[in-house]
Amino acid sequence: MKKVALIGLGAMGAFFAGRLSDYLGDDFVVIASGERKKRIEQNGLTINNKHYSFRVLDPETTVFGADLIIVAVKSLALDEALGQIRNFVGKNTQILAVLNGVEADEKAMAIYGEDRVLYSYMRVSNEIKDNMAQFDESTGRVFFGEKDNAILSDRVRAIDELFNEAGIKFVNDKDMVKSLWHKYMCNVGENLSCALVGVPFGGFTCSDNLNAMRVMLMEEVVKVANAKGISLSRQDIVDQQPKYLRIPFQNQPSTLQDINNKKVTEIEMFAGTVVRFGRELNIPTPINEFVYHAIKVLEQKNAGLFEQ
Repeated sequence: MKKVALIGLGAMGAFFAGRLSDYLGDDFVVIASGERKKRIEQNGLTINNKHYSFRVLDPETTVFGADLIIVAVKSLALDEALGQIRNFVGKNTQILAVLNGVEADEKAMAIYGEDRVLYSYMRVSNEIKDNMAQFDESTGRVFFGEKDNAILSDRVRAIDELFNEAGIKFVNDKDMVKSLWHKYMCNVGENLSCALVGVPFGGFTCSDNLNAMRVMLMEEVVKVANAKGISLSRQDIVDQQPKYLRIPFQNQPSTLQDINNKKVTEIEMFAGTVVRFGRELNIPTPINEFVYHAIKVLEQKNAGLFEQ
């Protein structure tokens, strides 16, 4: 793989952008249009104290047959992004949609086919502030592969080779669907509990009350996953607790960052999806439903609804 395109130069995209730019030069491109294209071209991005300028291509006017396309937008922008990558899809292109949630891969497969899309997600605590991205390169990982990675396919091996050469850390979990749902469970519990009360990740290392909120949210995800035939368990929740010690105390989950920056959150993809699945499967999800409405109220507050 020699040509890579990235759409979404945010917290997740920055994880890839610096290393791939260093390794591939102008054969690594960022997909963007309009004001966002101008802003990236003018300002670039500083990633872990190194400033980068990127080759930026407009999705409407460019044909660029990429070997790999990385979709790293937020869930609210997924549908648009899947349309914008069309001119970058060539004969042998592979697609990784690394955003949060459990439905992005299937949406991409519905458009581009299962032979072009692999299951994928990320674990990285990354913040962007003042056009500077900071994350711990020793702990960040991209997880990807076939539904069953017991024997790695040729396309998975090809991406492994690219990431090894570029210095990007990755994992090919054997059961990618369970792995994807495990990350989703953690996101729902961690993002929403921290966002609701306005505290950083470090709160999980010192507050039993915050952990109780996290666990209640996660338990509902486990019930929904089990009904879908995915083998998450209470032990998966317990095993997550020690991992918070590895994250800088003041790092904020993405939903809390969105609330603090007065942005629309991904609450529909997090608690909203849990509630929707619960209704479809006749599984009560009252904790996620409560938190869904609570985060919606915080969005309304940020939008000025209560300033009368």
